Amino acid sequence: MGSSSRNEAETVNLIIVGLLLIGLSTLIYCSSTLGDTNTKGDKTSTNALLLVNTSQDEGSTRKIPQSLFGVSFEEINHAGVGGLWGELVSNRGFESGGRHSPSIIDPWSTIGNYSLVKVSTDLSSCFNRNPVALRMEVVCDTSSCPAGGVGVYNPGYWGMNIEKGKTYKFVVYIRSLNPINVTVSLTDSTGMQTLATANTIANDVSNWKKMEVVLEAKVTNHNSRLQLTTNRKGVIWFDQVSLMPMDTYKGHGYRNDLFKMVADLKPGFIRFPGGSYVEGNFLRNAYWWKDTVGPWEERSGHFNDIWSYWNDDGLGYFEFLQLAEDLGASPIWVLNSGFSHQEAIDTSNITPFVQDALDGIEFARGDSNSTWGSIRADMGHIEPFNLKHVAIGNQDCQMPHYRANYLKFYDAIKKAYPGIKVISNCDGSSTQLDHPADMYDYHVYVNARTMFSMAHKFDLTSRIGPKAFVSEYAVVNDGGSGNLLAALAEAGFLIGIEKNSDIVDMASNAPLFLNANNKGFVPDAIVFDSYRAYGTPSYWMQRFFSVSNGATLLHSDLQSNSSESLMASTILYQNPVDKNNYIRVKVLNYGSNQVNMKIAIKGLDPGLIDYSKSSKAVLSSTNVMDENSFQNPTKVSVVQSLIKKCRNDMNVVLQPNSLSSFDLLILSKDIVQIITMNDMSYVSLSKV
Repeated sequence: MGSSSRNEAETVNLIIVGLLLIGLSTLIYCSSTLGDTNTKGDKTSTNALLLVNTSQDEGSTRKIPQSLFGVSFEEINHAGVGGLWGELVSNRGFESGGRHSPSIIDPWSTIGNYSLVKVSTDLSSCFNRNPVALRMEVVCDTSSCPAGGVGVYNPGYWGMNIEKGKTYKFVVYIRSLNPINVTVSLTDSTGMQTLATANTIANDVSNWKKMEVVLEAKVTNHNSRLQLTTNRKGVIWFDQVSLMPMDTYKGHGYRNDLFKMVADLKPGFIRFPGGSYVEGNFLRNAYWWKDTVGPWEERSGHFNDIWSYWNDDGLGYFEFLQLAEDLGASPIWVLNSGFSHQEAIDTSNITPFVQDALDGIEFARGDSNSTWGSIRADMGHIEPFNLKHVAIGNQDCQMPHYRANYLKFYDAIKKAYPGIKVISNCDGSSTQLDHPADMYDYHVYVNARTMFSMAHKFDLTSRIGPKAFVSEYAVVNDGGSGNLLAALAEAGFLIGIEKNSDIVDMASNAPLFLNANNKGFVPDAIVFDSYRAYGTPSYWMQRFFSVSNGATLLHSDLQSNSSESLMASTILYQNPVDKNNYIRVKVLNYGSNQVNMKIAIKGLDPGLIDYSKSSKAVLSSTNVMDENSFQNPTKVSVVQSLIKKCRNDMNVVLQPNSLSSFDLLILSKDIVQIITMNDMSYVSLSKV
């Protein structure tokens, strides 16, 4: 920022100082305890005082970025394939073995032995980008086929979740030289119990024909499969077999319960599609966005060789952008900068990669008459998406040619789209970058103790230059499959991020999802199977920060004889539901002793607090190694209760190994929030 802007901002601040009321020196008067522990005479308890300043003096308030806390999605642990994305058929196009024949058709299997039905693949598909089709030769006929016929079945991703009363859209491309009568069924895992069924009958399918059937389940079974059977002799070809629940979020294809869990985090942004997934182990298996757009039947799919499973790319670039819009989150697109884990593209050959990035931005932001914007419009989204950030690569800073490649991307993107913020992979937290960037990407995977200590990571970072994007953080090694210890350590880190939100612009935990049947990387925030899901302690911890985006950070001073294990932050925010203003005090007790804390708030008349609508929340458990599970999904979760006013102070008891928050409802409507040119926010709380 230039000196002219600074002077103008300082003038505005002086005017604000003259207009705002001087903070009162009174304290909030109330009493609140956490748990049933009686601290009288307890030699293991310690004392602490938290002083919160709500007045504008001493620069005690600051605006928190609107997108500070978000989520980072990577196609890992079957997060999308068999997870967030609703498609129930695995390997729907029979392409998982590659574009050749014979191809691997797993998890498809036959119904009937080889003497009755013969299954193979050939390159006869009507889709050029995914040429493999399934060829099923039925040897038996109506007199010799077993009851129910012969055919093939698909168990989906460790069993399909089929629920009574719900409808499912079945789509198949089919071809045969003879008339067909194929039974489409949803059954239990053995094929013995039928949940839904319909017949697909056609006299002329000599050319490929798309056929659709809506199936309504009469029975619930969480471990179901899809069957295609017949008792007519002949050869039938199948391709692009799909089964989608018809109740996905807004019909956009996202599994409702998993979408809601992400939405409940109120993410300010979503980073996608990775992660190492962007690079691939080899470039031929990297994520190339152009292969993931257009009609789903024509998407080629690719092998996710980093995490070792096939991806039909139903959840593609368009769907990620739509997901961000549905979440009300800013999309952060991570693009390939010319590297896989095994390969590096020389800068002299990087031009096609740069053009691919420009085309991707045009797909998202271009008008409906542009080359790539028109494809987006044809997919049903005429208006551009709100793409404002792109990250050039993932953890590539140490790769050969990265800086040179990066500059090619940076210059081209800034020339075509000056408003796009470009994110570098190089760390600028300790030393300034040697290349231009709007932000730099910072990843941290460490043990719990180190994570907690990293609350001060950005305290001394220069405030000049690009801001930090902490796109991947998590406790590993002693985090188990997601325990309370990890969540509390991460909470300390996030409190530090919140206090340093003038230099840290965005932060997200990673990975976001874990399919319980594919534990490629742990711990994670959300664990699921075909029909269930639960949040790990880290997930519940992140919800404490869900209202911080766009809130006002208040200065708080923590005084304690156990300062090494205590952290606190305070914000002023408006609840989006009731539109009321609240002060939220978050306190982390990372120690094994309970703490008696007095919370004193300067600059606020105590009569402006409505305690009947003020609440507290606590994340804790009997053991820091406790984890949640399908059997006990809320063993470690948030316990909420009301705050009770008792006497002329606010004394709270913090349980050992706990994260607590206190939401205090402010009655006054005379709350002035002014964001000046230097992105500072000043707050006046005064009695009506």
